[in-house]
Amino acid sequence: MTEQSEMAFAEAGEAAELAAYLARQLRWDRTAAARLKAEGEVLAVFTRPARFEVLAVRPVRLRAPLALDRTVSAGELLEALDEERSAARLPAPVTGPSWAGLLPPRGGWRPVAELPHQEVGAAAAAVVAEFRERTERLAPPERTRSTLDALAEEIWSRQLPGTRLPLRAVHAAHALGLLRAAVPVRVLERAGWLRLRAGLGSTTVRSAGVGGLSVTPL
Repeated sequence: MTEQSEMAFAEAGEAAELAAYLARQLRWDRTAAARLKAEGEVLAVFTRPARFEVLAVRPVRLRAPLALDRTVSAGELLEALDEERSAARLPAPVTGPSWAGLLPPRGGWRPVAELPHQEVGAAAAAVVAEFRERTERLAPPERTRSTLDALAEEIWSRQLPGTRLPLRAVHAAHALGLLRAAVPVRVLERAGWLRLRAGLGSTTVRSAGVGGLSVTPL
């Protein structure tokens, strides 16, 4: 396997799916970075939605094996996608943010729960609706950044029922479109980490110190 200047995806729709994922990510941060890792025929695209303490990964199947580890601009990667050819030019590397240097471990995960994707999607929709409803109840002078941040912290620091996974990981998976595939959602853990694995990708949080959520687009 050799590093190359272009990636070709295994299926015709893969480029469009990756484009949708990146567009959702860029809603939070137009300067977002993406770390690309491939060791074979699967490319893992890691991003971090702004103001979440959550790492997201969107796997994409490749047409041919590829060896790659590069941090790039998410916006440049989106522009480099060719949906007709189901391929992408590899953008130039950028100096990565601090999160890109500490990715979740690849193996050693222990399953702790399996839930229907509809149930997990409903949990995400419920907390988003609660945030909206409680925000709308505030008088305009009360809608300060600190008040909204505290409300978001309260809501998204709750745990997905039956697990220790904070709902910020569920919200991120929902907002990034990772819950759209109708397959069961699994919660896994490894020392220091918690992971939600959905049909189209995963979100992961450190299991120690789960605070720090701020207001995010809904």
